[in-house]
Amino acid sequence: MSKTCCTPGNGGAAGEVDAEDIAALCKALGHPARVRLLKHLADYGACFFGNLTDILPLAPSTISQHVTILKEAGLILGSSDEQRVCYCVNPERIRQLKQLVAGL
Repeated sequence: MSKTCCTPGNGGAAGEVDAEDIAALCKALGHPARVRLLKHLADYGACFFGNLTDILPLAPSTISQHVTILKEAGLILGSSDEQRVCYCVNPERIRQLKQLVAGL
């Protein structure tokens, strides 16, 4: 009898995946607006100085809340340049996310 993907023992030892970290990242990506924001910034590929309300038809305060959640998870970075704010994807954190998901 051959083993299937659901046979115990396949997939590595328990505890290899950082459950806390992957849960936090999945929670941050748990809203379609945040996924769209992250995807836009990733596709943009450079520091985005534009108005994020141009990306999503949401109130600025709502977008600000979504950005805060993505920043707290480390998925995006933001920095101020005089009167404007730059947003970009944190490539290191995206790499970690990919590794965590691959480890499931």
